[in-house]
Amino acid sequence: MNKLLLVSFLITLFFACSQEPSEEEKAQQAAAQARADEKAADEALLEKARSLFKALPAVATNPANPVSNEKVELGHMLYFDTRLSLTGKNSCNSCHDLAKWGVDNEATSLGDAGKRGGRNSPSSLNAALHSVQFWDGRASDVEEQAGMPILNPVEMAIPSKDFLVRKLKGIPMYAEMFKKAFPNDSDPLTYQNIQNAIAAFERKLIVPSRFDTFLGGDLKALSRNEKDGLNLFIETGCATCHNGALLGGTMLQKFGVHGDYRDFTKSKVDDIGLMAISKKEFEKDVFKVPSLRNIEKTWPYFHDGSISDLGEAVDIMAKLQLNKEVTKDENQLIVAFLGSLTGIVPAEYQKAPANLAPLN
Repeated sequence: MNKLLLVSFLITLFFACSQEPSEEEKAQQAAAQARADEKAADEALLEKARSLFKALPAVATNPANPVSNEKVELGHMLYFDTRLSLTGKNSCNSCHDLAKWGVDNEATSLGDAGKRGGRNSPSSLNAALHSVQFWDGRASDVEEQAGMPILNPVEMAIPSKDFLVRKLKGIPMYAEMFKKAFPNDSDPLTYQNIQNAIAAFERKLIVPSRFDTFLGGDLKALSRNEKDGLNLFIETGCATCHNGALLGGTMLQKFGVHGDYRDFTKSKVDDIGLMAISKKEFEKDVFKVPSLRNIEKTWPYFHDGSISDLGEAVDIMAKLQLNKEVTKDENQLIVAFLGSLTGIVPAEYQKAPANLAPLN
């Protein structure tokens, strides 16, 4: 009986030893576990991201100015037409170049008379989703914003609303296009409708990126570095202000919570932000939090375009707004994540419409 037990034990031991996984099998099992762990971490990151950010909508709607094909076509035409400036040198696209992600990559932009504006021209891409317009929030939406640079003496220098209306009414193409875009108006070519048409076009300038694909559930849409950068972006505190669909654009904030921004950016112009309008001391250096969409393409940065390098801008923001230092490696990862916010402007919008009439 004891011999039978011994033989049974030896047989069991033999099969147990023979079933021991090989080194190759162990490596495969470890790799599979690592992939499972990575997927679980990515899924947790996705849920965290979804709690802070949103994917871009297809169109930025406004019930007071419904978007139609006719309005968009007209707004596209107006956006590129230099006749909206006094001497015919500037169009909306001059400072908000759609072939350059809606900016001109200048610290401040040249106006119609050759003078420069006082602040950096922000991107027109996704601009219709901002809660307010301009760095100081003085316009409520893109409809209001669209009419202001046209009349600004430094920017497009048109002397009055009536001046531009009379000018455009003398162009047969526009008379017909305004009639189609605003069919219920007895007098469709008005200054307000010029604004509405440009704004309708801008409401179509919504440019999603791989980050939206990630938010939609595709864990492979971002690289490992971009995911690690996203996690750092959140954990460092950047998402406190740069959140929502635009990663910003929804609030005004003091630029320099932990110091004077001028000491960090070496800004040459002393811009006091919202205080210039409100005259309230506590609103000194308060500006709109910019959207980070397409940020790697829309340099230079900040309200005065004082910084051209994105990595440097990240360091400045970490210190000024969060009182934190990020390492070189952390900086590079955050910059990598910010690159995932770059979208592609539709080709048909990167240039003037083919039927834009020449200057008179």
